[in-house]
Amino acid sequence: MREFTYRRAVDTAGAVALLDADPGARFLGGGTNLVDLMKAGVERPERLVDIRGLPLDGIEPTDDGGLRIGATATNSDVAAHPEVRRRYPALTQAVLAGASGQLRNMATVGGNLLQRTRCGYFTDLSRPCNKREPGSGCPAIAGEHRNHAILGASEHCVAVHPSDMGVALTAFDAVVTYETADGPGELALADFYLPVGGTPHQETALPPGALITGVTLPPAPVGALSRYRKVRERASYAFAIGSVAAALDVRDGVVRDVRLAYGAVASRPWRARAAEEVLRGAPADAGSFAAAADAELAAARPLAHNGYKVTLLRNLTVAVLSELAEPTELAQEGAVR
Repeated sequence: MREFTYRRAVDTAGAVALLDADPGARFLGGGTNLVDLMKAGVERPERLVDIRGLPLDGIEPTDDGGLRIGATATNSDVAAHPEVRRRYPALTQAVLAGASGQLRNMATVGGNLLQRTRCGYFTDLSRPCNKREPGSGCPAIAGEHRNHAILGASEHCVAVHPSDMGVALTAFDAVVTYETADGPGELALADFYLPVGGTPHQETALPPGALITGVTLPPAPVGALSRYRKVRERASYAFAIGSVAAALDVRDGVVRDVRLAYGAVASRPWRARAAEEVLRGAPADAGSFAAAADAELAAARPLAHNGYKVTLLRNLTVAVLSELAEPTELAQEGAVR
């Protein structure tokens, strides 16, 4: 690990000022991703600005019936919060599926959204990687890509975003708030991650030097009946090879409202809007759920060795939505399992 300096921020304005004065600095939350990448030599900040002491760890209802989660709230606190469990159970399930208890106790909400890809070529300094060294190439396209993207990729990068939490937040139209030297701002999570295109090293639309201060979930009555399902290659904690965050409101056998997002299929959490459009007003049955998944996955462009993800996501979509369409089962088991 290269030598770096360390400063502890005492307030939000001071944290932003420190980064504004030193473009080579990085904010440090839990460090569960950043420090690992520093050890590997992928990240090389000249200074770390510790923000864990800032008053940004609250979780509280908003006046309009939504929920605001502070950027330094730990993943454990988010998963355990009674309002998260009651209003957005899929978010609790996503967080619990994401990592071990030790990591959840350290990892923060803001850091979770900013974590980098787990592509092996990205962390291997002996290999080219457009995300790490723009213009050097993407060896994953012709190499090891079994767990890589099938949606929204490009010839410059086929890596996927690793966040579980981000998938659930995307399904619920979360808004990211931030602070810069020029004042506060916000970005809908749908606009937060940039399309991979020809610049995969540019991952988010955050202004330079911006500090994430929180995430706001707008009111979503449908969120109370939601689930997150993750498929991984081993039973212990591992990154997803496919995941679904879904919420479903069914009245008289017809889908009144639906939220659907996919994980581990693109460079960002993938909102399945084509599938949602097919489902609204459709019968709440397996045929409709399959047709919705097919509509979304029609845009998939799998590589030679990851075409299985199309079938996996189709089956996962049908399974999760079918469970949500059975309110009696949900009421017996509880919204969060």
